[in-house]
Amino acid sequence: MHAPSASTTRLHIGSDADLAWVRHEVRQAAAGLGFSLVQQTKLVTAASELARNTLVHGGGGHVEMTPLDDGVRRGLRLAFTDEGPGIPDLELAMTDGYTSGGGLGLGLSGAKRLVQEFTLDSRPGQGTTVTLTDWVTALPSARTGGS
Repeated sequence: MHAPSASTTRLHIGSDADLAWVRHEVRQAAAGLGFSLVQQTKLVTAASELARNTLVHGGGGHVEMTPLDDGVRRGLRLAFTDEGPGIPDLELAMTDGYTSGGGLGLGLSGAKRLVQEFTLDSRPGQGTTVTLTDWVTALPSARTGGS
């Protein structure tokens, strides 16, 4: 069970300006939790793709951003939700290289590769929720002894 360490923040996604705000807020939250710069970049890239999908394909929606702490590690969960048409072919949408055009070219499968946990729930005519979770990873410890 992933227990929230703080309250969830809900950000509206309804314009290009909102996409920039989501990227900013995700980076701030990740930095505050101790994510490395590389991890922050991966998380912001995935969030940017999903926020854009929420706006363009879902007609807008929101993201719920929840800091996590399971007692051993810290993380961040992002749940992007829209009430759009849904994804008619989940298998196709998750195919590497598939894009509906105009985005970062990552697609859902690319966003999935950038994070540690990824779930997709879409129902035609009812909308889509994509949830991703990433955890702060420790830097590898320094090698000791000879090279």
